[in-house]
Amino acid sequence: MASPMSAGSFLDGLRAEGLTVVEVGDWVHHNRNHKGPWGPVYGVMIHHTVTSGSEHTVEICRDGYADLPGPLCHGVITKDGTVHLVGYGRANHAGLGDDDVLRAVIAERALPPDNEANTDGNRHFYGFECENLGDGEDPWPEAQLDAIEKAAAAVCRHHGWTERSVIGHLEWQPGKVDPRGFTMDWLRGRIRERLTPASA
Repeated sequence: MASPMSAGSFLDGLRAEGLTVVEVGDWVHHNRNHKGPWGPVYGVMIHHTVTSGSEHTVEICRDGYADLPGPLCHGVITKDGTVHLVGYGRANHAGLGDDDVLRAVIAERALPPDNEANTDGNRHFYGFECENLGDGEDPWPEAQLDAIEKAAAAVCRHHGWTERSVIGHLEWQPGKVDPRGFTMDWLRGRIRERLTPASA
């Protein structure tokens, strides 16, 4: 069981991992905490935005929609690999998901199929929205993939988690397809390599 890291530690951890980070407005205090608790945290969730254009994408992820208020994540990872921090605390990104998946994340073991939506994920996951149309054709530049790997690894490094604590939205909530364009097993492999100390 882990308490969320402080906003300052989150920012410092991302930068220490080698990321370019942009702070958007008063991101530290922009959250949905009045709707329920944030924490304990157990993992990192990766999404695609179904948007195009970095400025537009960041704005939507910060402000949300009429029926889904922002922030819609903690960090937005744009095509150029920049991480834009838009909120900190409870965010509308994970929604309801499968309690069996949550138990597997906590135990850091292989994920079961997600076939229920009975557990509040906004409480338990850090969320990164990644700029992509999500149509399976929009490319994922290497700079962006590298940033996704680094951002997830930064959070895992702070909490002492392995790559098994990183999941896709599609592995959490039935009917979701994001992120589309790479597999989460592939991404977890990259994160595992990053977190593994180099041999002496």
